Amino acid sequence: MTAVGSPPEADVPRARRAGWRRWLGPLLSLALVVAVFAWFLPQFTSVSAVWTSIRAMTWAEVTLLLGAAVWNLATYQFLVMTTTPGLTFRQATVATETATAVSNTVVGGAAIALGLTYAMNSSWGFSRSRTSVSLLVSGLWNNFAKLGLPVVALVLLAFTAPPTTGRLVAGLLGVAALVAVVVVLGLLLRSEAAAARIGTGAAGAATALRRVLGRGPVSGWDRATTKFRARTVLLLRARWHVITLATLVSHLSLFLVLVLALRSVGVGAEEVSLAEALAVFAFARLLTAIPFTPGGLGVIELALITGLAAADGARADVAAAVLIYRALTFVLPIPVGLGTYVFWRRNHSWRRAPNTAPRTDLVPETA
Repeated sequence: MTAVGSPPEADVPRARRAGWRRWLGPLLSLALVVAVFAWFLPQFTSVSAVWTSIRAMTWAEVTLLLGAAVWNLATYQFLVMTTTPGLTFRQATVATETATAVSNTVVGGAAIALGLTYAMNSSWGFSRSRTSVSLLVSGLWNNFAKLGLPVVALVLLAFTAPPTTGRLVAGLLGVAALVAVVVVLGLLLRSEAAAARIGTGAAGAATALRRVLGRGPVSGWDRATTKFRARTVLLLRARWHVITLATLVSHLSLFLVLVLALRSVGVGAEEVSLAEALAVFAFARLLTAIPFTPGGLGVIELALITGLAAADGARADVAAAVLIYRALTFVLPIPVGLGTYVFWRRNHSWRRAPNTAPRTDLVPETA
């Protein structure tokens, strides 16, 4: 017999399996990061050569890079403010930098960052529905950019070099994925009935997946998608062009840091052109859609170094540029995000009662 209050014997192996699976993802991510930095990088070039390239930078180049990195940190706030009417720049900075720091340091940090965003916005009086619309619209536009940039880069490369079969296939796949996402969004926003059907279909798929995991069905997704449609249509009709511009500024500012890093260590346009750099950058960004590691650590470095070095013989300079770029765009947001999180926890002057944030014409009363 099993003692009262103790788990059944059959549950013990299940709990052990669950614990083992919980650690599998982090361990695989750690193994990938170690393999890239401890094995791949030394095989590619020497650490001393990379350090020599970094030390050769002038103070003017370092200052310019730091300025571009600070600007890059600020650009995503524009998108968040545009998709969240009533949110201030300072609030957007606290929310985005904290979320970025969590995503860059924790396996599965995207889910935790999502919860933090809801908590922060709620503490400032924004309803969950307003935050949901912002997250979904900004997420969609970011994915549009990730899918569209490789296509643009391949078109630019076609003007400088004959298109290869691999480039054509990659371009066609990118166009197909982009069209598919746009079609789904168009169907969702076309009518309430279409939105309800999409919600019902998504609920059916989620229920089937939850059934495999031994969980119950979901419900109400048809009503949620119709409400989301109404609020999203209102926002996009007024601000789609501003949202698109803010998204492009955010992605291109990130690309600017990479280009400046390449030029600062001596990788010239004759070795890696803007079109080639954009193509490698775009496909590396596309890899972040699958969260192999926190913030793409190891994966992005591997993709950028191998891709950029394919057109350049100066391996040490390319590796140095990529490591500088990642230090400014991956490492720098971590202490900044830690500071913004502490600020949010201690600062109470911005706090509001639930659902009392300033309303605009883009926020219906039912939100």
